[in-house]
Amino acid sequence: MERFIGPFERWLMAPIVLIAMALIIYRLMRRIGWRQRQATGFALISPWLIGFIIFTAFPLIYSFYLSFTDYSLFGTPQWKGLGNYIWLFTQDIEFWPSIRLTLLYAALSVPIGVIGSLLVAMLLNRQIKGIGIYRTIYYMPAVIPDAAVALLWRWLFNSESGLLNYIVAPLFNVLGLGRPDWFGDPRFVLPAFVIMSVWGIFGTNTVVFLAGLQGVPRSLYEVAEIDGAKAWAKFWHITVPQISPIILLQVIMGMIGALQIFTVAMFVRPTSAAGKFMNQLVYERGFTQLHMGEASAIAWILFAIIFVLTLLIFRSTPAWVYYEGEVKR
Repeated sequence: MERFIGPFERWLMAPIVLIAMALIIYRLMRRIGWRQRQATGFALISPWLIGFIIFTAFPLIYSFYLSFTDYSLFGTPQWKGLGNYIWLFTQDIEFWPSIRLTLLYAALSVPIGVIGSLLVAMLLNRQIKGIGIYRTIYYMPAVIPDAAVALLWRWLFNSESGLLNYIVAPLFNVLGLGRPDWFGDPRFVLPAFVIMSVWGIFGTNTVVFLAGLQGVPRSLYEVAEIDGAKAWAKFWHITVPQISPIILLQVIMGMIGALQIFTVAMFVRPTSAAGKFMNQLVYERGFTQLHMGEASAIAWILFAIIFVLTLLIFRSTPAWVYYEGEVKR
């Protein structure tokens, strides 16, 4: 019983400290002349704001500083300017393969995830008996931890007893390739991760598309049917334009998630000959090799890649994203 008292006391103290902190901030705001409503609003958001500054903003700024230093987690960071970036771009033998593997994975997995989620959502958008049960089943992958998913796929891809090799063994035997070592052979690592990305079709992505499909006015389909439009014409000229903002959201979120792949890769542990994903490289440089400066530089390069790709996607939206009520000039 005693071992639970300490954690319970800390759990009980957390809201007390947050309330006291909000009250102190409220008093300070009132004393310097803020109105009651302004002071109350600022006091209510102050716990989140302080947490954001301490746990997000400060580490973000500090990591940017560390990317220009030589720091091993022990001692004082030593300033080296652009040394980490120059080393990564010119001499690091793992950096460019890491970028290549990460970008290829994103380029292959994102279209599969977006198109697959849309197709599954269209199936779940039908009014059939028991559709609520099907929707629940297809959402279940969203609540399964990534670590459990990684272990499941590791078993499925096992070169000796994996279910996938059992299924595809006849085809590979005909081709004279034998059973592939999915995570031990560099040729199969990327295809294996792309196959694993199919898991992302289900869950939250499908639910978001389903919500978008249910928001498409039925009257548009009825008018198209009167004009003699077939299923493909209705899908391409009505469904896709109407849900194009959701497609944009899914593309951006899917791209960011794919470029930041980490948990599954760390649990699966493919051969290093195929390269490492960028977040893997960040972890190994920072917490295994204790080169926190290099790790921070890689993280900021990954951020720059995500930022540029996101900006390019947004710049392309006038050509394919439709917003109802928008007036284009």
